[in-house]
Amino acid sequence: MLNLSIPIPNVPGRQDLEIEMSMKGFRKKIKLHYRVEVFKWSDCPINKEDRIDCIRDLVDQYSEDWVIYNIGMPTEEYVPLTFIRREDWALQQNWHMS
Repeated sequence: MLNLSIPIPNVPGRQDLEIEMSMKGFRKKIKLHYRVEVFKWSDCPINKEDRIDCIRDLVDQYSEDWVIYNIGMPTEEYVPLTFIRREDWALQQNWHMS
């Protein structure tokens, strides 16, 4: 599967993104829903030294309607996480298998 990088404004809080795609070979437009959230390391549910465990806890406690799609470049203060709606993820996986 190919990846496309789209810069979004760096504004605080949750960013819900709806992307409508029209690809050659598909007869209709398809909407995919993403969510980007920036988590401060201090937001970890339990203060952990291992940041991978922190990310795992943040993702495990997230809404079941969303799955982790990408972990952005972390800084000393925060980590950006991109989620995709679960049904959109399944749709993408079906494309990949085709």
